[in-house]
Amino acid sequence: MTRQSPTKAGSGASSGAAAPSSTSVIGSPARALVPVVFVLLWSTGFIGARYGLPHAEPATFLAIRMVAAVALMVPFALATRAPWPRGPRAVLNAAIAGVLMHAIYLGGVFISIHQGVPAAMAAVIVGLQPLLTALLAIPMLGERPRPRQWAGLLLGLAGVLLVLADKIAPAGSGLLFQGFPAWAPLFSVGSLVAITVGTLFQKRHCSGQDLRTGTIIQYVASFLVLLPVALLFETRAVDWAPEFIGALVWLTVVLSLGAVSLLYVLLRRGAASETASLFYLVPLSAAVIAWILFDEAPGALGLCGMALTAAGVWLVVGARRR
Repeated sequence: MTRQSPTKAGSGASSGAAAPSSTSVIGSPARALVPVVFVLLWSTGFIGARYGLPHAEPATFLAIRMVAAVALMVPFALATRAPWPRGPRAVLNAAIAGVLMHAIYLGGVFISIHQGVPAAMAAVIVGLQPLLTALLAIPMLGERPRPRQWAGLLLGLAGVLLVLADKIAPAGSGLLFQGFPAWAPLFSVGSLVAITVGTLFQKRHCSGQDLRTGTIIQYVASFLVLLPVALLFETRAVDWAPEFIGALVWLTVVLSLGAVSLLYVLLRRGAASETASLFYLVPLSAAVIAWILFDEAPGALGLCGMALTAAGVWLVVGARRR
């Protein structure tokens, strides 16, 4: 697998001490498991939102999550003497990436689920990221997907569309979807755009930053965006039920610290389009977990779509390795 250097990834990286390489962060025997672990952890974010949102509104929930993540990260970064980004431009780049990948992306997903969109469906919409990433990576990063990768991306897109078709309301019902307004999935579409642009921006401008301190800046910037939204548009009431506390702890420790760090490592290791291809597997993983926990059994179209997305990922990753 070809690995881009931080310098090649973009000139906006921090001019300070370089962050540890992916090989120093994760040992060679375990690196093959990183994509699998990432997909499993990332998919649980949709499940955690489903558990926590009945007890707090989206921006309020996320603002609390950002504060908790920063409270955990700052002592760790100080204890390990992690280098901070040098210069206002490096800090600004980290802040922009954070707002895109945390405030807007997570905010859109949480609003959709809060409005009744099934967790698996939100994951499916965001699962369109690989195709959008491949298109945007051409002008932004100069990456040129190979024909086999394009075939995999299109196959994955077809699978996502089949999963979406499985959620269409019956004819004559007067509704586009069952259980939520037609505009609710548009927030997930906004999340799709945000996570796509955010990962490309992260790879190009923030690859040289230390994961620990760069992540802290991203979470602080996200909190500064989420707080006004909570103050202006939400009641900020929180029901500290066991389900909410469990979801908050899981999303903070496992997602905000674990899965996000793995995403950054993956972005440093390979092409943006290959890393994004892993998101095609997230709807499959999220649907299986939702099936087990919430009895949301997918239909025949959904199962076929999930199989197509897995085949698409195999084509994209296999082409990249060749």
